[in-house]
Amino acid sequence: MTQLSRVKAWAIVLPLCAVLIWSLNIAVTRYVSDYIQPVSISFYRWLVAFVLLTPFMLPKIWVKRDEIRPYLGKLAVLAAFGMVLYQGLAYSAAHLTTATNMGIINAFIPVFTIFVSMAILKEIPNKFAILGSLFSLSGLLYVMGQGHGLAAFAELGRHFGDLFMLIAVFFYAFYGVFLKKWQLSLPLLVSVYLQIGFALIYHLPFIAYYGLDRLNAQNIWSVLYAGIFPSLIAPILWMMAVQQLGPNRTSIFMNLMPVFTAMIAYFWLGEEWTIYYSIGGGLILFGVLLAQKKTTPKAVTV
Repeated sequence: MTQLSRVKAWAIVLPLCAVLIWSLNIAVTRYVSDYIQPVSISFYRWLVAFVLLTPFMLPKIWVKRDEIRPYLGKLAVLAAFGMVLYQGLAYSAAHLTTATNMGIINAFIPVFTIFVSMAILKEIPNKFAILGSLFSLSGLLYVMGQGHGLAAFAELGRHFGDLFMLIAVFFYAFYGVFLKKWQLSLPLLVSVYLQIGFALIYHLPFIAYYGLDRLNAQNIWSVLYAGIFPSLIAPILWMMAVQQLGPNRTSIFMNLMPVFTAMIAYFWLGEEWTIYYSIGGGLILFGVLLAQKKTTPKAVTV
């Protein structure tokens, strides 16, 4: 195996791990929705992450403050899209729809990312990305239909929370594209830490209006999980993947979220695993792998 192929294999593992963490967080989010309001858990999760990072990052940021200052505006925008609008709407959706629906709708991020990339980056996907997206989307639609055809899609429209989730994934598509467009010359942890700081500031008006729920035995473990894994580890893995693979090829991994969510529900919650998850999951996985392939430039003859 060459060094290049090893790097590619390593890069593909990054979004896989991130999506698995986020898939588990969907179940956690749905569970804790009965014990804490959306604004509170969203604020607490970023507060936990901020507190954990502060001893390590604050001294570095102070030393490099002059280098960081030009990027503050862009970091503020990224925090708004990826950490406030996306996460806040997802927590709101958890009160109004099911975890399964959230996982399914979240998998539309690749489709939105392609359109946003075309509009902002003027980036036209190659034939493998298009074919991979079609295979992956067909698998996603099969999972959404649950083997019952188009009639099953009507179930999604019955939850107002589905609309919140749809808007949330649209914002996250912007987040991934702006990460690629700006290519901030900052260490990943510095970027994540500053985005979290902006996210906490954005929460203050909402806390002043809605108040802040107290932590208790029923919600604290969910808050700690959300503050460490989906708030710190998954975003770092995802940003590394965007840098290595690009937003389009990275976002296609989101199509695995419904399958991961179903697997977690099967093993953890004892929910039924049906054949449409196997068939749809196979199509999604094939599409994800196909989308990672790059076209070979044609040789120029003289």
